[in-house]
Amino acid sequence: MTFQTIIRQPGAFVPLVMSLAALALVLVHVALSGAVHEADEGAAAHIFQLLIAAQLPVMGLFAIKWLPRATRASLAVLVLQVAAIVVALAPVGMFKL
Repeated sequence: MTFQTIIRQPGAFVPLVMSLAALALVLVHVALSGAVHEADEGAAAHIFQLLIAAQLPVMGLFAIKWLPRATRASLAVLVLQVAAIVVALAPVGMFKL
């Protein structure tokens, strides 16, 4: 199987979309409210945490299903998924939210 075939599977692209949504949420929140550390976490922080945490089971199921079938392509997808999580977490660390 090729990378293009595997990336079209829901277990491959759903975590990528969730990371993109988490990144967009943080950037919109910073644009609207500024990069101010709040004493109480708001709804945006909770949604961000849910988006990041909900990816892990999806990624695990993807790995269980696709690593034995297409090791190289599925590893590339998993690396891409982890990189997307890191990119989504980067603004949180940069702005110390």
